[in-house]
Amino acid sequence: MRTALLPGQWLVFGYEPHLVRDIAVDDELLVANRDRLALLAEGGSCIGRPFLIGPDGRADARVNGFFSSPRMRSRSPLTWAKYAQSLSMWFNFLHVLGRSWDEATVDDAESFKEWRITDSRNPSRVEPSTFVANLAALRSFYRWAAPRFGVVDPVAGEDDFDLAPRGARRNRVKWLDPAGYRRWRDLGLGGMSIDGRPDPAFRGRNEQRDCAFADGLYGSGLRLSEWASVVLPELSGDDPGRGYSTCRLADACAKGGYGHVYWLPRHALVDVLNYVEGARARIVRAAQRAGRYDVVDEKGFVLHSTDRDVVLRHSDGTQRKVSLNTLNPAQRRALYRMTKQGPEPLALWLNEDGQPRLPHSWEHTFQGANKRIAKLGLTNFTATPHMLRHSCALRWFAIGRLAYEKRFAHLTEEETKDFRQQFGDTWDLVAAYLGHRNPETTKRIYLEPFRALDVEILLQHVQDSAVQTFLADYLADHPLVRTDPLRRNP
Repeated sequence: MRTALLPGQWLVFGYEPHLVRDIAVDDELLVANRDRLALLAEGGSCIGRPFLIGPDGRADARVNGFFSSPRMRSRSPLTWAKYAQSLSMWFNFLHVLGRSWDEATVDDAESFKEWRITDSRNPSRVEPSTFVANLAALRSFYRWAAPRFGVVDPVAGEDDFDLAPRGARRNRVKWLDPAGYRRWRDLGLGGMSIDGRPDPAFRGRNEQRDCAFADGLYGSGLRLSEWASVVLPELSGDDPGRGYSTCRLADACAKGGYGHVYWLPRHALVDVLNYVEGARARIVRAAQRAGRYDVVDEKGFVLHSTDRDVVLRHSDGTQRKVSLNTLNPAQRRALYRMTKQGPEPLALWLNEDGQPRLPHSWEHTFQGANKRIAKLGLTNFTATPHMLRHSCALRWFAIGRLAYEKRFAHLTEEETKDFRQQFGDTWDLVAAYLGHRNPETTKRIYLEPFRALDVEILLQHVQDSAVQTFLADYLADHPLVRTDPLRRNP
């Protein structure tokens, strides 16, 4: 029986024998999938087994194969129905974002959790216990689908943003201090060996791109999907006199449509610009010579661009100015500009074949880096894209506290008590850096190691200390923070 979903969304059916026999000729969805429905009857009893049809009116055999798999055949019809409802809700959530289930990222899973539980725009919010049931279905599905179809598991729950409701999050590693991050990047992405020299066994071909992408995530605090959506005109030029470049994330690329200012450290910007002029330029030239851009739709050609707008050429010769703020990631990947050598993608991040890189592909990059580090003999030393966002927040909290320590070092004991009442000022700083509208979100999710920190203790620890040393010393034994495993303490 069909669930009550709107047209253009994923639809769920519960298989009944008469469903195939008595398909009405005017039921286009069922007629189009008659053969697939008939296959459900093979192999024994399957009354009540779910059958999902996508927004395009076609069934995805991979999705429906899950309900016919050994792990699901032994489940009860009630479990089938609950899992199908959870999966269809998740698929429809992704459909609104313009992504399919096999393109989902950890960021998408985080957004789904917040939408289900806390987002005021959702009139059907649920209790955390209800979301646990949704999460169980998603994890079961992706554990089955990920190894079979080579897709990223966005709800793995291993060393990344833990989707389980509060109370089940404490044993997860979510932070790297600055030294830990640099070690992870150099070993996992940069092809370095344990002794700090280039590893002759490293076979990576994209280390310049991958290190630049990771540095940008860690330095800016952006989400994976946000940083992956940047196009060339949005990059600023290098200014040696400035430590940070002020950039803007487009509304159409930001979580919840909330575009905001973000800041990119100069060293990260320089890495990106070097990638554009180095590895990326070589990839583009190779793709142009191979004619990979010759079939580009003319509607995607950019005649002129600024960091705010692009002027598009239509097939009839007319022109149209479009704000970059309104172009979502998929639309951005379709933009090309003409150079002397031929067409070139406007997207910043490219695959080896010269095509714009999909956000979920970066999950594979991080997984590969973690596997390489494990092979080098370092255990429990992994990172995910969202973990770098958490780590950025932790670093900026320390910077904020150091700034306040210098500013208020002259305070008396009574004045210090007043200062403690303004403890949220630092949270406001970090919230602004991460693009949070509410500092309470920052406190609750990102900075658990410092939530209960006394101001006096912090001031004592950071007196005349640099951020890197402070973080490495203060958080050396914290169960949720990983520092450089090769660091030698004096």
